[in-house]
Amino acid sequence: MRRILVHGSVLCVLALGCQAGLPESTDTQSSGARQQAFTRASQEYGVPESVLLAVSYMESRWDTNAGQPSRSAGYGPMHLTDLEAVESSSHGDGADDPRGDEARPWTRADRTGSPADMPALKTADVAAKLTGVDKETLRSDPEQNLRGGAALLAEYQRELVAAGKARAGSTDPADWYGAVARYSGATDTGAARQFADEVFATMAEGVQRTTDDGQQIALARTEVQPQKAQLDALGLRVTAEGEAECPASLGCEWIPAPYQDLGGGDYGNHDLADRPISQRISYIVIHDTEGYYPTALQLVQDPTYVSWHYTLRSSDGHVAQHVKGKDVGWHAGNWYVNAKSIGLEHEGFAAQGTWYTEALYRSSAKLVRYLAFRYGIPLDRAHILGHDTVQGTTPATVRGMHWDPGPYWDWAHYFELLGAPLRATGGSHSGLVTIKPNYATNKPAFFGCDSKHPADPCPARSSSSVVLHTEPREDAPLLRDVALHPPDGVSTMRVSDVGSRASTGQQYAVADQSGDWTAIWYLGQKGWFYNPKSNPSALPAIGFVVTPKQGKDSIPVFGRAYPEAEAYPSNITPQAIVPLQYSLPAGQRYSLGQFADTEYLWATTFDPANHVVVKGDTRYYQIQFGHRVAYVQADDVWLLPSPLGAP
Repeated sequence: MRRILVHGSVLCVLALGCQAGLPESTDTQSSGARQQAFTRASQEYGVPESVLLAVSYMESRWDTNAGQPSRSAGYGPMHLTDLEAVESSSHGDGADDPRGDEARPWTRADRTGSPADMPALKTADVAAKLTGVDKETLRSDPEQNLRGGAALLAEYQRELVAAGKARAGSTDPADWYGAVARYSGATDTGAARQFADEVFATMAEGVQRTTDDGQQIALARTEVQPQKAQLDALGLRVTAEGEAECPASLGCEWIPAPYQDLGGGDYGNHDLADRPISQRISYIVIHDTEGYYPTALQLVQDPTYVSWHYTLRSSDGHVAQHVKGKDVGWHAGNWYVNAKSIGLEHEGFAAQGTWYTEALYRSSAKLVRYLAFRYGIPLDRAHILGHDTVQGTTPATVRGMHWDPGPYWDWAHYFELLGAPLRATGGSHSGLVTIKPNYATNKPAFFGCDSKHPADPCPARSSSSVVLHTEPREDAPLLRDVALHPPDGVSTMRVSDVGSRASTGQQYAVADQSGDWTAIWYLGQKGWFYNPKSNPSALPAIGFVVTPKQGKDSIPVFGRAYPEAEAYPSNITPQAIVPLQYSLPAGQRYSLGQFADTEYLWATTFDPANHVVVKGDTRYYQIQFGHRVAYVQADDVWLLPSPLGAP
């Protein structure tokens, strides 16, 4: 029987349309300095204040992000864009095999794509002309940034008035639907409609929060029946929905990745399959593009390159699908995970820029909720993986695995939007913790964000990562990772180094406690992190743990759950069951993520009729072993409820 393990609040969101995980709405108004700045900008440019507030919330949640750019080159509460970042690609960079299958090794060159003209990433230039304020000030001064955003909205409204689609001087928010849709920067109707609908839904809900610089801001509930017909006057391309598999409200675009015979037995850029009939889909993998949206589209349409299922644009949350859910994309660098996952690429950079837009987070969460419900995927960090948590397949591939979406992705907020907020499920002796630092105040001192100055400290940025130490003190050394840092294993605070950090939502077995410090079992070591009761970095949890059976000094750890050699047909060479460099010592405990299916997809020919799913009898458990997930054989371990595994 197929398991359907979706968090109860997800059923609420999907079936009833309730707003699980969204900030509490309010009818009260704040009178703080930033609120007054919204009022002044609204009055100066004739934009309804509720419209200005809701657009800003959808872009930045009203945060200033210390003047640092977003992942799509946007600045300030209104996300005025000023393209400065460097084009690059996180796929096929020569350090890893994105397909992750020794039966068909990756031998192709890297692709970088070519920069494209992107007006949506240059709105600061237009705002500067409209306001007479230079771009530097628009980027760095929150009040001027609000004025720039208001000026853009007013300009878009004037164009609608000139076209006879809006009333001159109207202060009715309903009359501003077209201007809001235009503010998204979208070039197609589906994306513009999605953004505008989210903005007006935010107005209808009402919202209040404290910004990252301590400003209290409120948007009162505003019931509006927007003039959606204005969308037709924007001259946008009609979204090519085609065969896109998405929630109807997202207006997803179908831009297929090519399945093409390249000759000489080679083909690309994905594999046709029949999932979930042939194999259960167990994972959704969150990536970032390490480049801009147009470049990502260029790359995924290259038959000699790699593929993923969906690309999401940061500026407006637009979604394009490239590979059907039944088919296998080449994205995660681990063939076991590729064969059992759906890959989502989010426009942005793991280190350059600092934040993703609320529009992108919301679109991604809607899409993941839809996919989780469709395929019966539980909403937790054992199934919703960051690319950085996908394990290498063998010792040779661990070091080359990618680290996107990086330590700045807001996993706590993301799970709120998914309708599965991270909460305490246990007590003080439950034996497990769910990592959850205060995202706003948690700012680890990473370095290496600027590729031109790799030794420089990164700007102080909110992070989902908790740094682990060998002893319960801040100046103690970091943990060792012998696979990432051979031969001595010494980890660093480099932003890309995942050797000694845990991420929000991940669960670990508690190893020890000392004052305000908690230790977890991690890569065969005790990893200590600061966890005071007054501002905890983790929540107590219940669940299951694995520990080596009595008489075993240590057990091997694997990067995939492949079948035993006897399970393979005579015409298929068995994949080697090769332990990683790590081992799991006796007496240590690790959180159970899921019972892993013992499978190998043999797919080396263009004709999918020749593909075979090999299923074995060896049982595996997926565990949270370090920053990445890993697999152990069930015969090597005891499976215990977490209170029995408590220290």
